[in-house]
Parts: sequence; structure tokens; C-alpha cells
Amino acid sequence: MGNKPTIAISHLGCEKNRIDSEHMLGLLVQAGYPVDSNEELADYVIVNTCSFIGAAREESVRTLVELAEADKKIVVTGCMAQHFQAELLDELPEAVAVVGTGDYNKIVDVIQRVEAGERVKQVSAQPTYIADETTPRYRTTSEGVAYLRVAEGCDYRCAFCIIPHLRGKQRSRTIESIVAEAKQLAFEGVQEIILISQITTNYGLDLYGEPKLAELLRALGQVNIPWIRMHYAYPTGLTPAVIQAIQETPNVLPYLDLPLQHSHPEILRAMNRPWQGQVNDRIIERLKTALPDAVLRTTFIVGFPGETDEHFEHLLQFVQRHEFDHVGVFTFSPEEGTTAYNLPNQLPQDVMDARRDALMAAQQPISWKRNQACVGKVVDVLIEQEHPETGELIGRSTRFAPEVDGLVYVQGNAPLGTIVGVEITDADAYDLYGSVVPHFSSVVKGLQVAL
Repeated sequence: MGNKPTIAISHLGCEKNRIDSEHMLGLLVQAGYPVDSNEELADYVIVNTCSFIGAAREESVRTLVELAEADKKIVVTGCMAQHFQAELLDELPEAVAVVGTGDYNKIVDVIQRVEAGERVKQVSAQPTYIADETTPRYRTTSEGVAYLRVAEGCDYRCAFCIIPHLRGKQRSRTIESIVAEAKQLAFEGVQEIILISQITTNYGLDLYGEPKLAELLRALGQVNIPWIRMHYAYPTGLTPAVIQAIQETPNVLPYLDLPLQHSHPEILRAMNRPWQGQVNDRIIERLKTALPDAVLRTTFIVGFPGETDEHFEHLLQFVQRHEFDHVGVFTFSPEEGTTAYNLPNQLPQDVMDARRDALMAAQQPISWKRNQACVGKVVDVLIEQEHPETGELIGRSTRFAPEVDGLVYVQGNAPLGTIVGVEITDADAYDLYGSVVPHFSSVVKGLQVAL
């Protein structure tokens, strides 16, 4: 290891990017490269960029510029490398390599070529790679949680989204491969796995000829992991079979992240999501009936080209009517290469900002009410951090996904990476507060776990 350069990774963007970062770290460690979390001590810094929306791109550029000013040798990977490969090489002399979203598995070869004096562009035009359970991985999440990618890429063509261009067509892993990785994570002590892909409800369609999410959930139900959480479930894919699998698989949490984006049929048609406008209300009510304890999270885009005051009012009433547990709101970001980039009637940023703020203001009392309903109850909490100054424990309940939802602040003692019972004594619009209940026995959907 002595002669090999030290490498750090600066991770930006979503959890799909995080898994790519973890695999790059795993491959580098396996090849004998020293890795360091301190960028100042590293010979090379891999910047795993995001290019989903303008704000994410700005953060990526800011990070690249700061590292360039510090005279760091930079390897640019991820969505921005896929999107702007030529520009990055032209405008960033400190970039010794750019690596596309389907090429991160070649990171060791890239570093070796750079070390030999080459300036490397390793970007496949159509990404086709997907890691499996045999790919080395160095996890960067807290010890109790891990993301598990079930598929990569997307076959939809939503008018606002650049992801299919950056990540390629959907390609699913086999059920056997996913279960094998889940078992390995369980062996490592992981308490929660989060299933991710661009559209998890479409899992298996490309591989098996039909979606196989229900079968995957039942197979994962046999793995000794207390919490299995899904991200990015298109409502049309929540079929009776999938709902039944959630109902009947004790460790699958009834937590549904529904990327609805809007409620008005005209805006959904312009977004190239016309199928959704006909089913939103009906499917959400069906979900609430079938899964009365379900936690519903969603995201919306305000300010899509042509969105009128009436369209926005429709969305506002939709949010107030359905009372989602968690809502994220983005302002429309025109992405070059998408249909929406050239649409007429683009809205001013101040109008979009005002609509975002109004929608979040409408959601806040709903989230507060949802959290208040937990006060006085004992809930399961996965303990993830300890405040370095106060000693207070910080974790999440089943209602909260990492990064995007709230936290639970806990008084008492419990080991990191364990699930404990916590009596909730207070709540605000985002977070819960409580104390550890000693010798609490958790019952999750009929699965009893002694704590």
C-alpha cells in the first residue's frame, strides 16, 4: 500500500449516488489504496456529483471550484460527469478524470491510468452497469442503516427529468442477488434497509417481463432485518398484490414515498404523466383503507411551465385534503435536454418561490398534527447518533426516513445501531422528543422483537 496515493471521496446528491460512492470506496480499498475522509490529506479527491436540478449542480460546481483552488487533483464522477463531460475537462484543469454513472466500477483502472500520466474520460454513452452483491462496498451511513439498490435507470420520459439520459434504461437485479446482499447486511448488524431505484414499483419489469415487487418484498421478509423501507413507489404500481405483500410481511414498513409531482390533470399531462391524473385521489384513498397505519410521503414540483393560479390552488387543496405525513416541494428547474426546457410560459423564480413557501406553509400544521398523535405513545426508534456535547441520543422512528424526514431526540441510554422503545413526550412539525423505555418489547406488525 506504501506507494499508492491516498484518496478521499466527496459525496453529493441522492442515496443512489451514495451507493455508487460506497462501491468506489470498496473497490479502492480492495485494491490497496488508502482512503481518508479528510480531503486535505488526500492526493486525489473523487467528487461524486449531482446534476438533477440547478441547485444540486450549483453545489457540485462550488465543491469542484473549492477543491481546485486548494490545488487538489480531482476525479469528477456521477451525474454531472455524465452530463457535462467535455465542459468539465475544458473548464477545470485540475480535473484529472471524468467518470460516468455507468463507469464507476472502473475507478481503480481510472486512478491507475491517471497515475501513469493520462487525463482520463471514462464515460459510456449509454450506462448499462449495475453493481450486485459481489461488488465490494464500504458503507458510509450510520451503522444501523443501509441503502439497497434493486434497480438502476428509468424507462419513463417525464418532461422535467434528465435522469433517464444520465442513468440509462431500467435494469433490475435478480431477487436472489438482492436477498443475498440483504443477508450480508443483516450479518453486519444492519437494522434497516432502504430499497431504492428510480421507480421501485417497476422493479423486475425489464428482467422478468412484469413487475416483481410483491415477490421481492416477500423474499426479503425472510431476512433477519427488522425494518425494510421502500423509496419511490409510483402509485399506479401499488397493485393489490404489492399492498397484500406489505400487509403480510412483518418487517416491511407501511411507509410509502409517492413521487406525485402535481395533482392537476393538465399539468400532469404537460409533465408527460397523464396516467397519474386519473388515479391520484382513488389510489390514495385505497391505500389509506388497505394500510390505515401507512406513512405517506410525497414530493411536488411547483412552477412547471404553464402552471396557473388555478392549477396551483388545485394542488394546495389536494395537499390539504389528503394530509400526507411528509411533503417535499421543489421549484421547477429547466434542465437542458428535457422536453420542459423549451416549453412556453416559464414562470418567474419569485412566483415559484412564493408557491413553494405557500405549499410548505399549508403542510406544516398537517405534519405537526401527525407528530402530535405520537405524544404519549411508545414507538420504536433506531438510535443513530449521540450528540457530542449533550450526550443526547438521536434516531428515527418508522415514520421517518433518513435525510428527508424528521428525527427523534432521545433521553436515556441505548447502544448506537439498535432499535429501542421510546416514550414520546413532545413533538413539533418536524421532530419528536422522548425517553428510552427500559425492557420495552416491540411489536411491529405482529413481529415481536425483545429489546
